[in-house]
Amino acid sequence: MNQLKKLFDNDDRFFALLEASVMEAQNSIKLLNDMIKNPENSPTLDEFMQARNNDRHISMELTEELCKTFMTPLASEDIERLSLALYEIPETVKKFSEKFLLCRDYIQEMDFAKQINILDQATNIVVQMIKKLRSRSHIEELSNENDSLHALEHETEQLILEQRKNLNNSKQDSLKALTVLDLSEMLEEISDRCHLAGNIIFQIALKYS
Repeated sequence: MNQLKKLFDNDDRFFALLEASVMEAQNSIKLLNDMIKNPENSPTLDEFMQARNNDRHISMELTEELCKTFMTPLASEDIERLSLALYEIPETVKKFSEKFLLCRDYIQEMDFAKQINILDQATNIVVQMIKKLRSRSHIEELSNENDSLHALEHETEQLILEQRKNLNNSKQDSLKALTVLDLSEMLEEISDRCHLAGNIIFQIALKYS
Protein backbone atom coordinates (compact mmCIF):
# COMPACT_ATOMS: atom_id res chain seq x y z
CA MET A 1 0.00 0.00 0.00
CA ASN A 2 2.84 2.42 0.83
CA GLN A 3 4.46 1.76 -2.55
CA LEU A 4 1.16 2.39 -4.34
CA LYS A 5 0.64 5.65 -2.42
CA LYS A 6 4.19 6.73 -3.32
CA LEU A 7 3.51 6.05 -6.99
CA PHE A 8 0.35 8.18 -6.93
CA ASP A 9 2.20 10.94 -5.07
CA ASN A 10 4.88 10.94 -7.78
CA ASP A 11 2.20 11.19 -10.47
CA ASP A 12 0.68 14.20 -8.72
CA ARG A 13 4.09 15.82 -8.34
CA PHE A 14 4.96 15.65 -12.05
CA PHE A 15 1.57 16.85 -13.23
CA ALA A 16 1.56 19.63 -10.63
CA LEU A 17 4.92 20.86 -11.94
CA LEU A 18 3.73 20.74 -15.56
CA GLU A 19 0.62 22.69 -14.59
CA ALA A 20 2.75 25.22 -12.70
CA SER A 21 4.92 25.63 -15.80
CA VAL A 22 2.02 26.32 -18.13
CA MET A 23 0.59 28.80 -15.62
CA GLU A 24 3.85 30.77 -15.83
CA ALA A 25 3.51 30.75 -19.61
CA GLN A 26 -0.05 32.04 -19.24
CA ASN A 27 1.12 34.71 -16.79
CA SER A 28 3.74 35.94 -19.26
CA ILE A 29 1.00 36.47 -21.87
CA LYS A 30 -1.09 38.40 -19.33
CA LEU A 31 1.92 40.66 -18.70
CA LEU A 32 2.25 41.10 -22.46
CA ASN A 33 -1.42 42.07 -22.69
CA ASP A 34 -0.98 44.63 -19.90
CA MET A 35 2.08 46.06 -21.62
CA ILE A 36 0.19 46.62 -24.88
CA LYS A 37 -3.05 47.91 -23.35
CA ASN A 38 -1.68 50.05 -20.51
CA PRO A 39 1.46 51.85 -21.70
CA GLU A 40 1.36 54.28 -18.75
CA ASN A 41 1.31 51.45 -16.21
CA SER A 42 3.21 48.85 -18.18
CA PRO A 43 4.90 45.81 -16.58
CA THR A 44 8.65 46.16 -16.31
CA LEU A 45 11.17 43.96 -18.05
CA ASP A 46 11.99 42.51 -14.61
CA GLU A 47 8.45 41.10 -14.39
CA PHE A 48 8.85 39.32 -17.73
CA MET A 49 12.22 37.98 -16.62
CA GLN A 50 10.68 36.80 -13.36
CA ALA A 51 8.00 34.80 -15.21
CA ARG A 52 10.74 33.26 -17.38
CA ASN A 53 12.93 32.52 -14.35
CA ASN A 54 10.04 30.96 -12.45
CA ASP A 55 9.47 28.59 -15.35
CA ARG A 56 13.19 27.84 -15.54
CA HIS A 57 13.18 26.80 -11.88
CA ILE A 58 10.14 24.59 -12.50
CA SER A 59 11.92 22.95 -15.46
CA MET A 60 14.99 22.33 -13.29
CA GLU A 61 12.80 20.84 -10.57
CA LEU A 62 11.18 18.53 -13.12
CA THR A 63 14.62 17.40 -14.28
CA GLU A 64 15.68 16.70 -10.69
CA GLU A 65 12.51 14.69 -10.08
CA LEU A 66 13.16 12.65 -13.22
CA CYS A 67 16.70 11.90 -12.05
CA LYS A 68 15.59 10.54 -8.68
CA THR A 69 12.28 8.87 -9.61
CA PHE A 70 12.21 5.37 -11.09
CA MET A 71 8.48 5.18 -11.84
CA THR A 72 7.07 8.22 -13.66
CA PRO A 73 3.49 8.79 -14.91
CA LEU A 74 4.79 9.45 -18.44
CA ALA A 75 8.00 8.51 -20.23
CA SER A 76 10.81 10.74 -19.00
CA GLU A 77 11.61 11.90 -22.55
CA ASP A 78 7.97 12.98 -23.01
CA ILE A 79 8.04 14.96 -19.77
CA GLU A 80 11.31 16.64 -20.75
CA ARG A 81 10.05 17.45 -24.26
CA LEU A 82 6.83 18.99 -22.92
CA SER A 83 8.67 20.88 -20.17
CA LEU A 84 11.04 22.44 -22.73
CA ALA A 85 8.16 23.42 -25.04
CA LEU A 86 6.33 25.12 -22.16
CA TYR A 87 9.47 26.95 -21.02
CA GLU A 88 10.02 28.36 -24.51
CA ILE A 89 6.75 30.34 -24.27
CA PRO A 90 7.78 32.78 -21.48
CA GLU A 91 11.34 32.76 -22.85
CA THR A 92 10.14 34.04 -26.24
CA VAL A 93 7.72 36.48 -24.57
CA LYS A 94 10.67 37.91 -22.62
CA LYS A 95 12.62 38.42 -25.86
CA PHE A 96 9.66 40.21 -27.42
CA SER A 97 9.21 42.45 -24.38
CA GLU A 98 12.90 43.46 -24.45
CA LYS A 99 12.64 44.65 -28.02
CA PHE A 100 9.18 46.18 -27.68
CA LEU A 101 10.07 48.23 -24.61
CA LEU A 102 13.21 49.46 -26.37
CA CYS A 103 11.37 50.82 -29.42
CA ARG A 104 7.80 51.38 -28.14
CA ASP A 105 7.91 55.17 -28.59
CA TYR A 106 9.18 54.73 -32.13
CA ILE A 107 6.27 52.48 -33.16
CA GLN A 108 3.61 53.74 -30.76
CA GLU A 109 0.93 53.99 -33.47
CA MET A 110 1.22 50.26 -34.26
CA ASP A 111 -1.38 47.93 -32.75
CA PHE A 112 -0.51 44.36 -31.71
CA ALA A 113 -3.76 43.77 -29.78
CA LYS A 114 -5.13 41.15 -32.19
CA GLN A 115 -1.98 39.04 -32.01
CA ILE A 116 -1.88 39.28 -28.20
CA ASN A 117 -5.54 38.24 -28.00
CA ILE A 118 -4.73 35.15 -30.08
CA LEU A 119 -1.85 34.29 -27.75
CA ASP A 120 -4.14 34.67 -24.75
CA GLN A 121 -6.57 32.20 -26.30
CA ALA A 122 -3.75 29.82 -27.20
CA THR A 123 -2.23 29.69 -23.71
CA ASN A 124 -5.67 29.19 -22.17
CA ILE A 125 -6.13 26.16 -24.43
CA VAL A 126 -2.71 24.75 -23.47
CA VAL A 127 -3.60 25.15 -19.77
CA GLN A 128 -6.76 23.10 -20.28
CA MET A 129 -4.90 20.45 -22.29
CA ILE A 130 -2.30 20.00 -19.54
CA LYS A 131 -5.05 19.53 -16.97
CA LYS A 132 -6.82 16.95 -19.15
CA LEU A 133 -3.58 15.04 -19.80
CA ARG A 134 -3.57 13.87 -16.17
CA SER A 135 -6.79 11.85 -16.60
CA ARG A 136 -5.82 10.44 -20.03
CA SER A 137 -9.50 10.19 -20.95
CA HIS A 138 -10.13 13.25 -23.12
CA ILE A 139 -8.63 12.23 -26.47
CA GLU A 140 -11.41 13.70 -28.59
CA GLU A 141 -11.43 16.96 -26.62
CA LEU A 142 -7.63 17.18 -26.79
CA SER A 143 -7.80 16.61 -30.55
CA ASN A 144 -10.32 19.43 -30.94
CA GLU A 145 -8.24 21.76 -28.76
CA ASN A 146 -5.11 20.95 -30.73
CA ASP A 147 -7.03 21.77 -33.92
CA SER A 148 -8.02 25.08 -32.32
CA LEU A 149 -4.36 25.86 -31.65
CA HIS A 150 -3.58 25.14 -35.29
CA ALA A 151 -6.39 27.50 -36.37
CA LEU A 152 -5.07 30.25 -34.09
CA GLU A 153 -1.57 29.76 -35.48
CA HIS A 154 -2.97 30.14 -39.01
CA GLU A 155 -4.84 33.28 -37.92
CA THR A 156 -1.55 34.76 -36.67
CA GLU A 157 0.08 34.02 -40.02
CA GLN A 158 -2.78 35.77 -41.84
CA LEU A 159 -2.41 38.84 -39.62
CA ILE A 160 1.27 39.08 -40.50
CA LEU A 161 0.50 38.81 -44.22
CA GLU A 162 -2.09 41.56 -43.85
CA GLN A 163 0.36 43.68 -41.89
CA ARG A 164 3.05 43.26 -44.55
CA LYS A 165 0.58 44.37 -47.21
CA ASN A 166 -0.49 47.43 -45.20
CA LEU A 167 3.11 48.43 -44.50
CA ASN A 168 4.03 48.08 -48.16
CA ASN A 169 1.12 50.34 -49.11
CA SER A 170 1.84 52.91 -46.40
CA LYS A 171 4.40 55.68 -46.18
CA GLN A 172 6.16 54.21 -43.15
CA ASP A 173 9.94 54.45 -43.28
CA SER A 174 11.78 51.20 -43.96
CA LEU A 175 13.35 50.90 -40.51
CA LYS A 176 9.99 51.27 -38.76
CA ALA A 177 8.37 48.74 -41.11
CA LEU A 178 11.15 46.22 -40.48
CA THR A 179 10.88 46.74 -36.71
CA VAL A 180 7.12 46.13 -36.75
CA LEU A 181 7.49 43.02 -38.90
CA ASP A 182 10.24 41.68 -36.65
CA LEU A 183 8.02 42.11 -33.58
CA SER A 184 5.07 40.51 -35.38
CA GLU A 185 7.20 37.52 -36.32
CA MET A 186 8.24 37.14 -32.69
CA LEU A 187 4.57 37.04 -31.72
CA GLU A 188 4.04 34.40 -34.40
CA GLU A 189 6.89 32.42 -32.86
CA ILE A 190 5.11 32.48 -29.49
CA SER A 191 1.99 31.15 -31.23
CA ASP A 192 4.15 28.40 -32.77
CA ARG A 193 5.45 27.50 -29.29
CA CYS A 194 1.89 27.15 -28.01
CA HIS A 195 0.95 24.93 -30.94
CA LEU A 196 4.08 22.81 -30.41
CA ALA A 197 3.16 22.30 -26.75
CA GLY A 198 -0.37 21.32 -27.80
CA ASN A 199 1.00 18.83 -30.34
CA ILE A 200 3.23 17.22 -27.73
CA ILE A 201 0.35 16.96 -25.24
CA PHE A 202 -1.89 15.35 -27.86
CA GLN A 203 0.87 12.92 -28.94
CA ILE A 204 1.45 11.90 -25.31
CA ALA A 205 -2.28 11.42 -24.76
CA LEU A 206 -2.52 9.20 -27.85
CA LYS A 207 0.49 7.21 -26.70
CA TYR A 208 -1.10 6.42 -23.34
CA SER A 209 -4.74 6.10 -24.40
